[in-house]
Amino acid sequence: MTSRIAWGVAATLIPTLLGTTAAAAPQAGPGSSVAAPAAASSLAWRGCGGDIDASVECATLKVPLDHRRPGGRKIELSLSRIKAADPAVRRGVLLFNPGGPSGSGLFYPLALSGLLPQSVKDRYDLIGFDPRGVGASSPLACGTTTADERLTYRPYREATFAKDVAWARDIADRCRDRNRETLRHINTRNTARDLDAIRVALGERRISYFGLSYGTYLGSVYAQLFPRRVDRFVLDSAVDPERVWRSMGQSWAERAEATFDRWTHWTARHAARYGLGDTPAEVETLFWDIVARADREPLDLGGTRFDGAEVREYMRWEIPHPSVAAGTLGLLRDAAAGKPVPTFPTFVPTDNELASFLAIVCGDARWPTDPAVYRADSRRDSVRYPLYGDSVSNIFPCAYWGRPVEGATKVDNRVPALIVQNEWDPQTPLAAAHGLRRALKGSRLVTVEEGQGHGVYALGVSACADRAATTYLTTGRLPARDVTCAADPLSAAASRSAPPGPAPAPVRLPFSGR
Repeated sequence: MTSRIAWGVAATLIPTLLGTTAAAAPQAGPGSSVAAPAAASSLAWRGCGGDIDASVECATLKVPLDHRRPGGRKIELSLSRIKAADPAVRRGVLLFNPGGPSGSGLFYPLALSGLLPQSVKDRYDLIGFDPRGVGASSPLACGTTTADERLTYRPYREATFAKDVAWARDIADRCRDRNRETLRHINTRNTARDLDAIRVALGERRISYFGLSYGTYLGSVYAQLFPRRVDRFVLDSAVDPERVWRSMGQSWAERAEATFDRWTHWTARHAARYGLGDTPAEVETLFWDIVARADREPLDLGGTRFDGAEVREYMRWEIPHPSVAAGTLGLLRDAAAGKPVPTFPTFVPTDNELASFLAIVCGDARWPTDPAVYRADSRRDSVRYPLYGDSVSNIFPCAYWGRPVEGATKVDNRVPALIVQNEWDPQTPLAAAHGLRRALKGSRLVTVEEGQGHGVYALGVSACADRAATTYLTTGRLPARDVTCAADPLSAAASRSAPPGPAPAPVRLPFSGR
């Protein structure tokens, strides 16, 4: 669960990171289980080097690998900063996390600087960082291959289940063997403690925060551990803290069915343009016929071969955008008929992205350890949620990860926050936002009715939702009650006029079967 915004920038700029090191310890809060804070250490900011804009500064910060043992081994976090544009109205710092888990946030401020309103940039130092284990912050690696990374969520097939079990065990063993000292300390609670160490190093009494997708969970855990250090938190595209992590993945399949049904009705209404079926049933039949054809012989999509499970997963991402998905289905029909089609954009995570993702989702909460549970759940969910249910319920490396160092964080507080959410988000469903709203009792929820895609604030989805978030960040005023906003008409028009064909590959985590 991550944003498209920062990844291209980060991939280019991270290798040029230059910085100097400071050390800081977090302020203990209820349930935080950390030592008393050290005095604030000023970070030594400097230019990041290379072609990075001079407005961006970089630094590194040493934090304990194990916050329960602050005098032990240290790891380094890489940070970036764009100073507040107007020192006269500066309020403090706004930290960012773009999701994942394992999303690099180091140059998120640079990526967002062209999107955030000036009133926000005037008031806050924009602070980016790579979470522990990610990118330039003491990165993990498990020695995975492209095949491992391409097929992380695997479709259930009885004939291959034993191989999937062996694969899951092998990935877990490789990760432990390569990261024996560090792996068990890469989890959301420790990343939240790192956030507080960053706060101390910055010399701030409280922090403001903008978290997207997984970043909403990180923000909610921070609010639970350090409630007195929370200033203004915007949580965009929410994770339900009661469902981390296997159940949260299964929620994708639950939501995909309703979204698929909505899409078949839309496509049938536009049969004159797309020719995919005059009724929802005809559109659905065409789709599943193509899936069956791809299962017999993978489709050639511009040189990349997709089997039926990969077709299902690809369409799962596109169906919230009806015209895009309809164009893609037309190309899939052509490919099934042996016609040449363009290359379908795909995203394959790196070893570090997969390793740090697994460390979080396996290390935050316990998973079933009996393969029979996964087999039974996949069989059941392949019937209940045929588009994607078998994949997200199938065996996963977390089955062999071992017991987490700490239990899952129970989020239950009255810390103020603003949650913003699209109605038709395929990766963090609306129900998850309702779950986070229940957990953060002092929060308010802004729902974008008919909002599509993953991510809301400053992305041109809804001017109404943007106003609510900007007002909160600049004045501290939350809406008096939960709010429903309309999606911008221009966005709907753009969707209707989208040309046929697959959309650019969404850069996303947790990793799909693609």
